[in-house]
Amino acid sequence: MSPVLVTGGSGYLGTHLAAALLRAGRPVRVTVRSKAREADVRAAVRRGGADDGGLEVVAADLRSDDGWPAAVAGCEEVHHVASPFPTGQPEDPDELIVPARAGTLRVLRAARDAGARRVVLTSSFAAVGYTPKPVAEFTEDDWTDPDTPGLAPYPRSKAIAERAAWELMRRDGGGTELVVVNPTFILGPTLTDVLGSSMWLVKMMLEGTTSVVPRQRFGIVDVRDVTDLHLRAMAAPEAAGRRFLAVAGGPAMGFLEVAGILRRRLGAFAARVPTREAPGEEPPRPIIHNDRARAALGWRPREVETTIVETAESLRDLGLVEEAGSPATGG
Repeated sequence: MSPVLVTGGSGYLGTHLAAALLRAGRPVRVTVRSKAREADVRAAVRRGGADDGGLEVVAADLRSDDGWPAAVAGCEEVHHVASPFPTGQPEDPDELIVPARAGTLRVLRAARDAGARRVVLTSSFAAVGYTPKPVAEFTEDDWTDPDTPGLAPYPRSKAIAERAAWELMRRDGGGTELVVVNPTFILGPTLTDVLGSSMWLVKMMLEGTTSVVPRQRFGIVDVRDVTDLHLRAMAAPEAAGRRFLAVAGGPAMGFLEVAGILRRRLGAFAARVPTREAPGEEPPRPIIHNDRARAALGWRPREVETTIVETAESLRDLGLVEEAGSPATGG
């Protein structure tokens, strides 16, 4: 049985995906930027209920060609998860745009040259719904225009990278198929104590680091459901050449609503969660459709409230939230 390649194997989604594949009995090869992360990756997949005996960890960086031919060698299936996700927007947009686009193309070319059957690429809702519409309602047919005035570097980078991926595979993909998953704001339990941007926001809310939350409205999806959608997108023949929005059902919400759920469900642990939202006009509350993933792939995401609560419980159980009056116990 050929190994399944997961890029970004030390990350939030990558560790969940590697663990799920290992639980299913598949040999898994993951890429990390540095082999120094190998012990962390193995601990994470074990935390996810998987035996790491079938796991191979290799070094490959999106900014360099080195290591990618070896990483994809013998892999019929490639889940390309790795991508830059900043905690803040850089002053120079090219700091995000160039590695996002070049890194995506680097992995796709390597997969094509190795004869991979299919690549499932993690893109983002940022590549779908960040250009204003008269009605803020979005499906997979929508695209963020990179030239939208005032567009931040991150959504611009995601739109450019995904467009480049489709163009490459349509023009010169060989026999390799491409499927794209476009998640909204990803939450859910973490398997690693190296936190990404979304988990940091929840951590800051729980610790009361900020007294006011941003005035934003967004869709939410559970990291375990994005993992499930990746697996379904890899397996279903009819998924080839298609995009799939990953968002839980129900209306989009804001951080203040997330805070309200945390307070109501977690009591004293969430006592420091902010109760005020930044001033300003009410932003659009987007309607984001997941009909394609549900109908074509049988995908059934969790309820948002479950995801929010289990995100916080995960941070607590790993000792990653500083308790009131005591030093932090996690990294």
